[in-house]
Amino acid sequence: MKLDLLVTNIGQLLTMDHGNGPLKGADMSTLPVLTHASVGVKDGKVVFIGPREEAKQHEAETVIDAKGKLVTPGLVDPHTHLVFGGSREHEMMLKQQGVPYLDILKQGGGILSTVAATKKATEEELLEKGSFHLNRLLSFGVTTVEAKSGYGLDEETELKQLRVAKALNEQHPVEVISTFLGAHAIPPQYKDDSNAFLDEMVRMLDVIKEEELAEFVDIFCETGVFTVEQSRAFLQQAKAKGFDVKIHADEIDPLGGTELAAELEAVSGDHLVGASDQGIFMLANSDTVAVLLPGTSFYLAKEKFARARTMIDNGCAVALSTDFNPGSSPTENIQFIMNLAALKLKMKPEEIWNAVTVNAAYAINRGNRAGQIKIGQQADLVLWDAPNYEYVLYHYGVNHVHAVWKQGVKVYERGIFFERNVPVS
Repeated sequence: MKLDLLVTNIGQLLTMDHGNGPLKGADMSTLPVLTHASVGVKDGKVVFIGPREEAKQHEAETVIDAKGKLVTPGLVDPHTHLVFGGSREHEMMLKQQGVPYLDILKQGGGILSTVAATKKATEEELLEKGSFHLNRLLSFGVTTVEAKSGYGLDEETELKQLRVAKALNEQHPVEVISTFLGAHAIPPQYKDDSNAFLDEMVRMLDVIKEEELAEFVDIFCETGVFTVEQSRAFLQQAKAKGFDVKIHADEIDPLGGTELAAELEAVSGDHLVGASDQGIFMLANSDTVAVLLPGTSFYLAKEKFARARTMIDNGCAVALSTDFNPGSSPTENIQFIMNLAALKLKMKPEEIWNAVTVNAAYAINRGNRAGQIKIGQQADLVLWDAPNYEYVLYHYGVNHVHAVWKQGVKVYERGIFFERNVPVS
C-alpha cells in the first residue's frame, strides 16, 4: 500500500493512545512516547505507527523528515467563545484603575458591549472574524475546537452565532463543535425575571436541534447570573430534547455548580475555580471532565486558580482550554495556557499534554476521532520545533509549531495557511 503521507525520523512521538475514555487521576501522569518513530497516513487516517527503520518499507506520496523533533496529535481546545463582534481593549485601563465590573457595565462595557457588537454584525462579518481567530488557533496547533454562542441573548442573534459556527466548520480546516450558551447572562429587560428569559432560551432548542446548530447546551451558573436550581431545570430540559450538556460552574463562588455537573452527568464542568471538596469528590466519581481555564484567572489578575492538583490527586479527569473570548481571556494561544498550567496549576508535563489532547477531546465528545495518534483514527498531527515534550512547557511566550496536518492534509506551516482541502466533518 502506497501511503499519502509518511512523517519519519521523529525524535519523540506522543501517541496519547491510552485506550477508551478520558484519563483520570494518576493515569494522567502516563504518556505514551515512542522514540525514533514514524507515522503513515492513507485517506486521512493513521495506518502505520512504528520504528523509523520499519517505515523504509513503505512508499509514500509525501515524505516528511521530522529531523528528530517532537510530533503530537493536533491539540483540542474544548471551551471557546469563538464567534463575536467587536473587541474590548478599552476596558483594560478601567480594570487597571480598579473600576468594578458593574460600573463598566453601566458605562456600556462588559458583556453587554459584546452583545451589542454581535447583534450589529452581519453573518458575513462574523464569519470573516471567526475565520481569522480560527487561523490563530490553528497556528498554535489546535485542530479541533468547541465554540459557544452567548453574545446574543435573543433568538435572532444566538441563531446567527450558531449558524456562523456551523459555516466555519464547513469552510475552515479546524473542526468546530458548537454549544448553545444562550443562558450566558441576564439581559437588562429580564433583570427582574430571569426565569422568563430562560423560558425564552428553552423555546429555541427545537429549532437548534432541527437545524443541527449545536451539539451541547451550556449555562452560566454563578452569583448574579443563574442559580443551581435554575441551571438544573434548564439543563434537564435540554437533555430531554436530546442535547448533551455542559456547565460554567463555580467560576467565582462555590455555589454547587460542580456538584450539579456530576449529578447531571454533564460532558464537562468548566472553570471550577471555586469548586468545593464535595464537588471535586463527585467529579472524581463521575465521567464528567473538569475543563480548567487558567488564562481567565491570569487575565483578570486573580490570585486564585482552579485546584488542578487537588482534582488530579483525587481522581478527576482534567482538560485545559483557552476560554478564548473578548472579555476575560482574549487569547488563542493554547501553548501559553499550557505554560500557565505548569506554573500556576502545578500540573506535571505529562498531565498537561493529556489535558490538551485526549482529555480535551472527550470533553467535547470527540475522543473517538481527535486527541490521539491511533491506527484507524483521523490523522491530525503537529510537528513542533522542539526536541521533546517538556521543552514546549519550559520555553514560554513563543509559538513552537512548525507544521499542522488535518486529516492527513497539511493546513499550516510556519505562518502559511493552506486552502481547505480536507473533508467536512
